[in-house]
Amino acid sequence: MAMVATTIGAVAGPNLVEPMGRVAESLGIPTLAGPFLLAAVAYAGAGVVLFLLLRPDPYLLAREIAGLAPAGGTATPTDGPATGHPAGVRLGAAIMILTQITMVSIMTMTPLHMQAHHHSIGAVGLVIGLHVGAMWLPSLVTGRLVDTVGRLPVAIAGGTVLLATGALAALAPGDSLVLLVVALMLLGLGWNLGLVSGTAMVVDATVPDNRPQVQGTIDVFVAVAGAAAGLASGALMSAVSYQALAVVGGLIPLVLLPLMLRSALTARR
Repeated sequence: MAMVATTIGAVAGPNLVEPMGRVAESLGIPTLAGPFLLAAVAYAGAGVVLFLLLRPDPYLLAREIAGLAPAGGTATPTDGPATGHPAGVRLGAAIMILTQITMVSIMTMTPLHMQAHHHSIGAVGLVIGLHVGAMWLPSLVTGRLVDTVGRLPVAIAGGTVLLATGALAALAPGDSLVLLVVALMLLGLGWNLGLVSGTAMVVDATVPDNRPQVQGTIDVFVAVAGAAAGLASGALMSAVSYQALAVVGGLIPLVLLPLMLRSALTARR
């Protein structure tokens, strides 16, 4: 539900740039600072809601269910180390990180590619808006698939979709808005499949005692990988072409194939 709710922001966000720009101008600050003002207020409001209404604390509740904390809600250390399954953590983290690299590298350069082929700003906004919607909206279905079909099959499906995305983005004519829309929506869908399945693997491979630290560390690596991918994608597109960038981005998930095969073989034993 939380991931699906993000779709609302993806749809509403582009339409709020102009009115928030006017608000910023009325305050004597740069026009493009307007959306950041709205984001600051929204984040502050979300923090207040979480602080006041998120009761009981899900972390403490999970520990209580697992027998790691007393019913009163105060976390207590376990008698011994509880590390879970490191192999599952590594696989889930690798899926999330490489999926992020592929998504960011292709997404960030697509608006520049479209601008070079004389697409309007409105067309760029449409493509990115649909892409972001495809990133988050399928989450309810993806979550069910992860539980019913399995983590690994969904992760493999995500890698396959990203591979197809790279091929389509590379082969699509630069002036074809329809094909670019399809490519970026597939990019969002592949990212969603990878993120949800990878996250589920990490949850399965950890215990409540160490899960927040592990997930937080992975989130940092995912963010850093995304930032690095954004920088590297610009350099690659400038040095070669958007088509080459799309091919490289689509091939990145193949790095996961040996890890997935190993995980599948281990699960069968």
